[in-house]
Amino acid sequence: QVQLVESGGGLGKAGGSLRLSCAASGGTFSSFAMGWFRQAPGKERDFVAAINWSGGSTYYADSVKGRFTISRDNAKNTVYLQMNSLEPEDTAVYYCAAEGTGSSSYYTRVYEYDYWGQGTQVTVSS
Repeated sequence: QVQLVESGGGLGKAGGSLRLSCAASGGTFSSFAMGWFRQAPGKERDFVAAINWSGGSTYYADSVKGRFTISRDNAKNTVYLQMNSLEPEDTAVYYCAAEGTGSSSYYTRVYEYDYWGQGTQVTVSS
């Protein structure tokens, strides 16, 4: 069974930076497409960023493009989300997700992912 554990959330200031990590275990991480999603109170879970198995392809939501960077280290079974120029609107619980079919693509929809972490809270103050 694949397990994903997020870390690195917390309180940040507008204009500041935070880096989230997601460590995977129990599967062949290097074959997974990975994604980050976020969910604010009372709202749906929204796509943030995605990366394919090799890290050669990435995709971002318009709301974070140019501010956030997704990357992965397959030797460490970890995917990262570097968040710069934080805005109060970035406040949410952030989830990492894994898609386990071994495709070379990336994915942007919740239902396309097979495994989810428990989430980490990010709060951005103004």
